[in-house]
Amino acid sequence: MSHELRGSSAVVGVGLAGCGEAHGRMPLDILAEATHNALDDAGLKLSDVDGIFTGSSYHFMPALSTAEYLGIKPRFSDSSMVGGSSFVAHTLNAAMAIKTGQCDVALICYGSNQRTAGGKLATMSEQQIYEAPYKPRYPISSYALAAARHMHQYGTTREQMADVAVAARQWAQLNPAAFARDDLTRQDVLNSRMISDPLSLMDCCLVTDGGGAVIMVSSERAKDFPNKPVYVLGTGTAHWHRQITQMPDLTTTAAVDAGKRAFAMAGLTKDDVDVVELYDAFTINTILFLEDLGFCAKGEGGAFVENGNIAPGGSLPVNTNGGGLSCVHPGMYGIFILIEAIQQLRGGCGARQVDNPEVALVNGNGGVLSSQVTTILGTEAVL
Repeated sequence: MSHELRGSSAVVGVGLAGCGEAHGRMPLDILAEATHNALDDAGLKLSDVDGIFTGSSYHFMPALSTAEYLGIKPRFSDSSMVGGSSFVAHTLNAAMAIKTGQCDVALICYGSNQRTAGGKLATMSEQQIYEAPYKPRYPISSYALAAARHMHQYGTTREQMADVAVAARQWAQLNPAAFARDDLTRQDVLNSRMISDPLSLMDCCLVTDGGGAVIMVSSERAKDFPNKPVYVLGTGTAHWHRQITQMPDLTTTAAVDAGKRAFAMAGLTKDDVDVVELYDAFTINTILFLEDLGFCAKGEGGAFVENGNIAPGGSLPVNTNGGGLSCVHPGMYGIFILIEAIQQLRGGCGARQVDNPEVALVNGNGGVLSSQVTTILGTEAVL
């Protein structure tokens, strides 16, 4: 018997704004522009929105600030903060709110001017007192620790991690909206400045501005909108730690649990997935998540990403917009993988479009490999 939330809600509008550099605009300006773009995409007005789902690195009470700025009075609000995965988690919360009648039109939204505001975000609100004496670079040293352990335990190489960055860049070169589109080779990654051993500059995500918005409604209403609906088939959330020293196993993330829950709700397996969008804050992320979500065995992620396997023309399309490594990364990236998956399923991605995808998997990451959220989306064909 299928899960009651499976396919109960659908995305009917998406919008992006300010991706790259949005000079002179504040985070809420960017968020509002993305929201209007999503509403236009869906053929709706701001006054139709009665549910707000948002997160922020700037605002202490983001749902209140967002609703005030947009000039709306939502019936339901959620600003649960689990890092960059928050917006993927919001698909589950919005689906529950819609299913139980708490709201009819859910807006998931985010905006950030991280790049033009100086490149820094207040992401470290709580000092990790047991790590501070070692003077780590937050957050990269945490990811470097996981990368070093994976290399030690499974023989993963810097060359294999470099192939993740190269694949992302090759997808970005097919995306006119991507921020970094210059040629990039494995050697370029290996030769780039070391930031936190073994991660070099090109192993790290971009620092950009950007905003995104997603509109969800009930599946009963979804066919009444201009675009092909994209249905939320399954979502799973999990987190096992906050600070990296408390991670149970540096080579295994909570995506193991999140993925199982999402697949169970969706009634699907990895073999049903046509396109994969992963939160690639660092190159090691892609390798870990492909393993933890079951696309390859634990320890085999390095070999899996080698030689263009996840690049255009490879066996598994991964991070088809260019990812956080080459497309956009304004502090929190989760909403952008969600939007890319939706656009792929709608068939509107131009040169980077995957052939007739019906199922897309999105995995959001928050903190230092801490919060993992998996959402599986599908077209009407897989309802």
